[in-house]
Amino acid sequence: MQLDWEKLRLFHCVAEAGSFTEAARRLHMSQPALSRQIQGLETQLGAKLFHRHARGLAMTHEGEQLHDATHEMQDRIERTQQGIEFSRERPTGEIRLTTTVSFGSTWLARQLKDFLELYPDINVDLMLSDDDLDLSKREADVAIRFHAPHQSDHIQKALAPVRYWLCASPDYLEKHGTPQVAEDLDNHRLVAYGPLAPNPIRGVNWILDVGHSGPPRVPVLTVNNIFGLLQAAEAGVGIAALPSYLVDFSGKVRPILTHMQGPVFRTFFVYPPELRTSVRVAVLRDFIVKRMTPQALDTARLASHATAA
Repeated sequence: MQLDWEKLRLFHCVAEAGSFTEAARRLHMSQPALSRQIQGLETQLGAKLFHRHARGLAMTHEGEQLHDATHEMQDRIERTQQGIEFSRERPTGEIRLTTTVSFGSTWLARQLKDFLELYPDINVDLMLSDDDLDLSKREADVAIRFHAPHQSDHIQKALAPVRYWLCASPDYLEKHGTPQVAEDLDNHRLVAYGPLAPNPIRGVNWILDVGHSGPPRVPVLTVNNIFGLLQAAEAGVGIAALPSYLVDFSGKVRPILTHMQGPVFRTFFVYPPELRTSVRVAVLRDFIVKRMTPQALDTARLASHATAA
């Protein structure tokens, strides 16, 4: 049996007022119309809710049971309304933020410490995946994408671009020498992403083609994770193409062939239109925009190094 929410609201008002006359006044409706609505509810329930007496109304046992339920409902609605109004002025609640595994587990995770200290009433659920989670299906609330959003209705805020650089550990370069031109990579051990790089990092395997004609170079190791590529490069396995933020995060690999232009990924803070007025999303967006600069991602320093070279 599906109860009518409007009839329940009217019943609650009558129970609180103690009379049809007073309830009708509060509800700005006629007493006969209100009585008909309550009679309809009684018919639906198959039980009397009120006894009339000289001083007004008295609830039946069934009426008291229903009043307990509507009182709890009213209280929860009021608390929810207060919470919504409070959140408009002070950021609060949970944000499910998704981005790539390497970016989220290194640079972004470190930045979120300051964000959570600034906004202690916000909880962040960091959801890392190299495949795009669908914001339209509420798989996440907001995203930091390494490409423009595919959904035209999604709101996007451009962030600093991320450039990839060829890198190797000092131990590897001491043992195998430092390439001077792209063609030298033919004689080096290369580490590359697996053959099916997902959309956010498509083009990451440029190390296999740059300065080379014919079939792509064959890597000695493939890893289907950017952070895994960093670990291999740090261990001296070979030369890898790594994003600027990860090079700076590591401190254990050195950019080489910096005169060459690697792929640049445009980045965006993305969220669906229904979160346009969310205060917590707005403060996270503004925080990320302020923090995610070329200097913070170390693109500027590496680019200046490239120019000097």
